Amino acid sequence: MKVRMREGANRILARILIGLVVVVVVLLVGFVALQVSGKHKLNQAKVGGKAPWLPTGEDIVLEDQTPDPELEKVWEDDWIRYNGQIYEYNDSITTFLILGIDKYNAVKEAKNGILGGQSDVMFLAVLNGDAKRVDLIAINRDTICDVDVYNEAGEYLATVPKQITLQHGYGDGKELSCERTMATVSRLFYGLPIHGYASVNISAIPVINDAVGGVEVTLPHDMEWYKKIDGTKSLKAGTKLMLKGEGATYYIQSRDCTEFNSAGMRLERQKQYLEAYAQRAIAACKEDITMPVKLYKAISKYLVTDISIDEVTYLATTLLGYDFSGANIHSLAGETVATESFEEFHLDQQALYDTIIEVFYKPVETQ
Repeated sequence: MKVRMREGANRILARILIGLVVVVVVLLVGFVALQVSGKHKLNQAKVGGKAPWLPTGEDIVLEDQTPDPELEKVWEDDWIRYNGQIYEYNDSITTFLILGIDKYNAVKEAKNGILGGQSDVMFLAVLNGDAKRVDLIAINRDTICDVDVYNEAGEYLATVPKQITLQHGYGDGKELSCERTMATVSRLFYGLPIHGYASVNISAIPVINDAVGGVEVTLPHDMEWYKKIDGTKSLKAGTKLMLKGEGATYYIQSRDCTEFNSAGMRLERQKQYLEAYAQRAIAACKEDITMPVKLYKAISKYLVTDISIDEVTYLATTLLGYDFSGANIHSLAGETVATESFEEFHLDQQALYDTIIEVFYKPVETQ
């Protein structure tokens, strides 16, 4: 009888072990399947053409694009000649629009077609599969560009020059607002292909920040106004801060609107924060590969995105092998002009053109 009891216990233990192995295998297969599925989906751009359309004009110093006689038969549609070099659009690139919306609490549909909320944070995240590198292009919220304007009923009225931050407001505060903003950014970048978007309300910042244990930053400039928020006696340039909870929100979202170019200075802090956060996030992901998926679920009520869970899984594992540093964060040059009501940022079109070529194109070996 005792022997039978041992045999029964052993059989139960064996079944449990087999069951655990099966669960692990299923999870691993599922994780790999999510990676493969995510990779396939990300190949398709949501807006833009196969490559930007880079025109010539008074504001752009560009060479004659007529192909050389020797190259005319092999000249590709996405080739351009610039500064004596022929470039082609880098097809290994995947680009995402990242937005931070000035709304608190969970995402909900706007009451009408003009209350979708402004996008105070705007970045293009550029994943270069050839160079195994991530580039970020910071877009000033006050950038003047062609914005599609709608009325409260959601009816299209006109396309007029406005601050780019306003485009998100003309929509439902959810997918429609993001899609319209993505189309506007693509147009600003001469029809740049964009493969997806992620829009996060301000309330998600503490969750995102604290998931990696907080982020340490060094103030790039004086922030005397900040003491009114957290009670700090003095915040001078060079002061080190460990950002946790709502402190991260204040640092990257708040500004002194009475100070000239306050949006530009805030953008500088956002760039600094992103670099510091990326280093913490990479370390956290190496310790726990499932952290991005957990974070995705944790902020889901604050998040609007067309990036699915399988795409997140693929991106999380892929990006661990990519390089990212402050040198990969690009600011678009231009001029800030104060008007009676608000500030305008006017892009330097030549500098924009140079940035597009630097980030999205690669040299062609014509031999």
